[in-house]
Amino acid sequence: MRFDRFQLDARVMLASLILLLAGCVSVGGETAPSKITQSSKSDQAMDAARIHTDLGQQYMQNGDLQGALEKLTKALQFDPNYIPAHTVIAVLYERINDMPNAELHYRKAVALDPVKGAANNNLGAFLCKTGRATEAVTYFQKAVADPFYQTPATAWSNAGTCLKRNNNYAGAEADFRKALEVDPQNSDALYQIGNLLYLRGDAFRARAFVQRFEALGQTSPAALKLGHDIESRLGNREAALIYSRRLQSQFPDSEQARALDVTASP
Repeated sequence: MRFDRFQLDARVMLASLILLLAGCVSVGGETAPSKITQSSKSDQAMDAARIHTDLGQQYMQNGDLQGALEKLTKALQFDPNYIPAHTVIAVLYERINDMPNAELHYRKAVALDPVKGAANNNLGAFLCKTGRATEAVTYFQKAVADPFYQTPATAWSNAGTCLKRNNNYAGAEADFRKALEVDPQNSDALYQIGNLLYLRGDAFRARAFVQRFEALGQTSPAALKLGHDIESRLGNREAALIYSRRLQSQFPDSEQARALDVTASP
């Protein structure tokens, strides 16, 4: 797990899709043939877009970015209004550093459903990563305002990360705490508050959040380094050494492990 990174929501709304595909039109107890034909064509296009989007995701996971782009482009040819396809292709364009096209598709996903929490969260994350924090915050606010958004803690945590990057530590902590109000086991928010408290000189309270993070069974180079630094500041050399050993053992090639090597060198 990496921190100071934004969390995207690219999940396909399968329940809604199933309802759309299973629906039929009837009038007075009898089927209306012309409407069924029209509906069937629309459903078939959406189904084809879903299949090609799923294939595009699989290609991305396997590292075949060119193949993924072909499948996702095909998905949008079948259904230009299929939001998951816009989301996934935006992630792909971002991965290959084509930021104009990435932004185009993130914005298209929002335009197709302006109140959708996931789409607003994703656009907000993109805008913050590209240096537009003020605009990004408005989309995070739209995301958490969606009463049907299943993971509002994601948007709150992203908003906190955005503010933290802009050195607004108080605002960042407030948003991370809102994430925890929604989801007390949100690992990103737990780590981030611990890190913020440590940066502000409150190592004792920072330790409590790191302990809550670890109680979830989570681990990362950043969290282990933070645990080491907190215990060192509190004067607990043995506990700090345990974190150091874990970091060197579990993530020997990490930036954090190398940083400890440097500080330990005479």
